[in-house]
Amino acid sequence: MRHKLFISFLIVLGLFAAGLPLLHSWGFFAHKQINRIAVFTLPEDLIGFYKENIEFITEHAVDPDKRRYAVNGEAERHFIDLDRYGVSPLDSIPKKWDDAVKKYSEDTLKAHGIVPWHIDVMVRRLTKAFRDEDFDRILRLSSDLGHYVADAHVPLHTTKNYNGQLTNQRGIHAFWESRLPELFSENYDFFVGKARYIADPLSYAWKVVGESFAAKDSVLLFEAELNQRFSSDRKYSYENRGASVMRVYSEDYSTEYNKMLDGMVERRMRAAIIGAGSLWFTAWVNAGQPDLSRFLHRKISPQTEQELIEEEKIFEQGKVKGRICD
Repeated sequence: MRHKLFISFLIVLGLFAAGLPLLHSWGFFAHKQINRIAVFTLPEDLIGFYKENIEFITEHAVDPDKRRYAVNGEAERHFIDLDRYGVSPLDSIPKKWDDAVKKYSEDTLKAHGIVPWHIDVMVRRLTKAFRDEDFDRILRLSSDLGHYVADAHVPLHTTKNYNGQLTNQRGIHAFWESRLPELFSENYDFFVGKARYIADPLSYAWKVVGESFAAKDSVLLFEAELNQRFSSDRKYSYENRGASVMRVYSEDYSTEYNKMLDGMVERRMRAAIIGAGSLWFTAWVNAGQPDLSRFLHRKISPQTEQELIEEEKIFEQGKVKGRICD
């Protein structure tokens, strides 16, 4: 136990030292944290490359969210509304993409989200980048893959009621994946062990969304129950966020909800960390375990740097294409 606590302390200390904000939204907090800590799950032959580039892997963990402002078709990669496929969706939906297209049509699948299939696509793309020894693509695809893996671990990314809008619980999405980590992640145990080889990434992705879907009823029902016990003036409070004053879920309300969830947010973050690291490792193994030592001190190309700058400019314009979950 002391060893686990010490490792967790070192990781959190590393986040502070890197200037990573520990009090932020899911997008700019948990995604970055998941990618960063996933680096420490990697084996000796791979961890050196990722540690050398840990700042890129961390900072660009949120690129897929930023691309929702620029790229048609990006939003559907972050979720899957399983409850649009009947009462037993995990039995109804073919797990292979071509089979699912034959049954439902590609337009239907994209309308309801494609995250498990896209995770599988990203693993294959990363495998090719490793095989080609394409430095820029390895970094970008690794960052993106970690993001989609993290999204798949969020229960509200698996339901059409993704923000409680169908049950008068609007705002619950950010409450679960932003407010709770913001308040309680200092006490999370991020010692998750070593990455493992995943023989079937598609089956793994479906297992993850199945677990998330199984948890979504608790996410919604516990908050609905808690709402009955708290008056509005106790449920919300106001906090200074930079130059703004924002209404947030109160610490008392958040603490009680966190207790009812019994560590669910921590468990899903831990699972996302080991999942991201394991899929990076899997792609590298499938590529033949190329020697990445020749990339020591390599920087991304000017072309990729310019692409990232252009994406950031579009993001700052704030024109979202597709569904926003939180």
